[in-house]
Amino acid sequence: MKTLSNPSTSPLFPADTGASERTPASPAEKRPELRASDSVLVELLRTNGQTGVGELASSLRVTATAVRQRLERLMREGIVMREVVITPTDGGSSGARRRGRPAHVYGLTEKGVRTGGDNFRDLAVVLWSEIRRVESPEVRRGLLSRVGSAMAGLYEEQVAAGTLHERLERVAGVFRDRQINCAVEYTSQPDGGQLAVLTNHVCPYPEIAEQDRGICAAERLMLQDLLRTSVSLASCRLDGFDCCRFAVGSEAVGEASEE
Repeated sequence: MKTLSNPSTSPLFPADTGASERTPASPAEKRPELRASDSVLVELLRTNGQTGVGELASSLRVTATAVRQRLERLMREGIVMREVVITPTDGGSSGARRRGRPAHVYGLTEKGVRTGGDNFRDLAVVLWSEIRRVESPEVRRGLLSRVGSAMAGLYEEQVAAGTLHERLERVAGVFRDRQINCAVEYTSQPDGGQLAVLTNHVCPYPEIAEQDRGICAAERLMLQDLLRTSVSLASCRLDGFDCCRFAVGSEAVGEASEE
């Protein structure tokens, strides 16, 4: 039986040994949340690769039945996958015809791999700090426009179809999926029409916004691309308001400063 390193005593993230390039995760997918008992099993698979039930049970010091129950649960959640391997039964003799019996090994799926560490926030703050160093206003505006368009591209498939009202509700849903309290509100206009307002009660980028209001411009441009209509920043938490409000489809609302 091979000896497994236990994640409670070994580094959780060993040096990369040439793993194949992976497709980036869709932002629509939530980061999987694990039970404490499952986390240890997942880290064993992350550290040791494909492993059988016996080896996992020995390392975790639990019964094989308990391991199978955890594995079945993790497979249902799409975090673990199972593969069949053939174990030779002829003793490995070179001249004999090899026969074997099937056995199962377990490993992490792409979703399971993403249960690891998340340092995206720090990376985003550092990258935005570099954008702030750009001195040319024209270049800076171009960068903000490209960032906004790229962000919109991440969510386009979730939002693009339907009426403006339907797209607004989908955008609010995207924010809510990321634990951002967001709502669509409508206010009556003097001409009898209604003005749609997308309200964020929580700033999606608090660390960046405290350094540079340009992120507000990037978010507005993202919304404009997704909704395919004009969007203006009507109020901003950085100006002392209780939330950030984006007026949709109207140029009449005075925009809060984004610079």
